[in-house]
Amino acid sequence: MTLHWKLVIDARDPHAQAAFWAEALGYAVEDNDALIERLLGVGALPEAETVEFRGRRAFRDLIAVRHPDDPYEQDSGTGLGRRLLFQRVPEPKSGKNRLHVDVHAAPGTRDDEVARLQGLGAAVQRRVEAAGGAWVVMTDPEGNEFCVQ
Repeated sequence: MTLHWKLVIDARDPHAQAAFWAEALGYAVEDNDALIERLLGVGALPEAETVEFRGRRAFRDLIAVRHPDDPYEQDSGTGLGRRLLFQRVPEPKSGKNRLHVDVHAAPGTRDDEVARLQGLGAAVQRRVEAAGGAWVVMTDPEGNEFCVQ
C-alpha cells in the first residue's frame, strides 16, 4: 500500500506556484529551513542552491505544499501525506496538461471560489455545462489548467 504521495509539477517559479497553490487549497508551504541549515553545515548543499522565501531558507529549485492535517517530519519539514512539489524547469509550459487538479467548492459557492482564485492570480478559461455537471476551467499563474467544480 502507498505510504504517502506527492504530485510533482514543473514550474518556472516554484516559490510563486507554491504560494498560489497553498492559498488555493488551504495547504501549508513546507518549511525546510532546518534541513537546509544542516545540509549547509556539513557541506552537502552549496549556498547557491538556496533562496530566502518568507523569511526562511528554501531550496532554490523546488518547494512543496502539504495538507495541513497530514503528518510531516519535524526535522526536515517534509510532508508525509498529500503534497504538491514544484520543481524549477527552464522551458515554459507548452500544450495541454495531461493531469490536472479539480478544486471542489462548497455547494452554491463555485462562483465565489472562482473569484477568490482569480484574486490569487488564476484566470478563467471557460465555463462548462455538460450532462455530467458544471465546472469552470481555470489556469494557475503559470498557465496550468485546473477545474473548479
